[in-house]
Amino acid sequence: MAHPLGLAPGKIVAVHLNYRSRAAERGRTPEVPSYFLKPPSSLSWDGRPVVRPANCELLAFEGEIAVVIGRRAHRVGREEALSHVAGYAAANDFGVYDLKHADLGSNLRAKGRDGYTPVGPVLLTDVDPARLRLRTWVNGELVQDASTEELLFPIDLLIADVSRSTTLEPGDLLLVGTPAGSTVVRPGDVVEVELADGGRLRNEVVAEEPGVTEYGVLPRVTEEVRRAAHGSARPAPAAGDAAGEASEDAAGEPVPVPGLDARTAELLRTVSTATLSAQLRKRGIDHHFVEGVRPARPDLRMVGTARTLRYLPLREDVFAAVGGGMNAQKRTVEELQPGEVLVIEARGDHGAGTLGDILALRALRRGAAGVITDGGLRDSPSFAGLDLPSYYGVPHAAVLGRRHVPVDSQLPVACGGVLVCPGDVLVGDAEGVVVIPPALAAEVARDAAAQEDEERFVLRQVDAGASVDGLYPMAPHWRARYEEQRQDS
Repeated sequence: MAHPLGLAPGKIVAVHLNYRSRAAERGRTPEVPSYFLKPPSSLSWDGRPVVRPANCELLAFEGEIAVVIGRRAHRVGREEALSHVAGYAAANDFGVYDLKHADLGSNLRAKGRDGYTPVGPVLLTDVDPARLRLRTWVNGELVQDASTEELLFPIDLLIADVSRSTTLEPGDLLLVGTPAGSTVVRPGDVVEVELADGGRLRNEVVAEEPGVTEYGVLPRVTEEVRRAAHGSARPAPAAGDAAGEASEDAAGEPVPVPGLDARTAELLRTVSTATLSAQLRKRGIDHHFVEGVRPARPDLRMVGTARTLRYLPLREDVFAAVGGGMNAQKRTVEELQPGEVLVIEARGDHGAGTLGDILALRALRRGAAGVITDGGLRDSPSFAGLDLPSYYGVPHAAVLGRRHVPVDSQLPVACGGVLVCPGDVLVGDAEGVVVIPPALAAEVARDAAAQEDEERFVLRQVDAGASVDGLYPMAPHWRARYEEQRQDS
């Protein structure tokens, strides 16, 4: 059957992570967009059932916007990118998490199945792509509600970026990502997606008849996969180690941060350390940036409160007395609470490791929000595959006993030239880590979010050719335009 809208894409390009709410839900914010391809045979339409494969349990919806390319786009700039668009439509990027392990990143078997990209029911042409509202319902309950103003990478940027390496032909589709709220649906559930009051794309989930698979990949589900599939919209089983500790809460959301309300923690997960630094300086806190450390995973963000650990210089007789067995290092790791960050004072000494991958994994299983050390990190290559934000001075293969004695915890420490007290709020991104006094966290988060909103406005004007004279910082006439835009939105 031909698609009711006449769609016949040569390729379907999808963005992995693009809404700020989804980035906060996942606990990481990409610096650049990344993509995967869905086969044209995955295209579907309004009213066509979506089949959950036999022996699978984790079929998830993702309400999205489909950008339909109308004119060939090859190495186009952002300023002309939108002129290559024929229109916009509601879409649903279905995927089976049970099969993600087989084609991680490419998503071929997880998201490329026949009928897994419904698009419709209408094509919108007279709309502002910068202010499109996307909503998703499951069985009549609203579960996703977001605007394209929340996109990390706007539609014009995506078209320009993709067209640098891959020519977009007329009829091709670009899926621009899903907001927070994606979760698992089951046979009998009905998922509806609406774009800008343009009618609802409706698809019912049905079960595939069981069959015998003699070859190829089989479904595989871990607790981590189950949490990722359920997301934040519905409860999912808690996951952890044999003792029952979990690194995420039962709903799959980021672990609550001790001492912070949910709104403050959410804002801190979305603003940059550079913006937080500016806000702290306005309040007279100049010494707040942990110097000389680097992230093991620049793609991960960190928000948590400090649990401190202090190392003193090696003295052999003292190490013999207190450095072995369940020393202060191991005890502190076992005392970590969900949402806490382990902060290690190593005096900036780079002559040995201060933490390795086994204790880091234990910290993750305890629910730690991250690890910071101004010393060496042992087993550092392993941290690239560990979902634990980790900041360190240098990689170093030697054990801590070469230079350090772990002595005590939960007292003020100096890490990277900054005083860190137990309970201080720590925020980390690809640039580094800032330390925020708990009493200032809520107002700093609020004002940082407001500052970034203003700066996005400034960036748009500069991108359009405006001079920074009178714009950055904003003179009254620019301020008036900014406030007018906010009121309109």
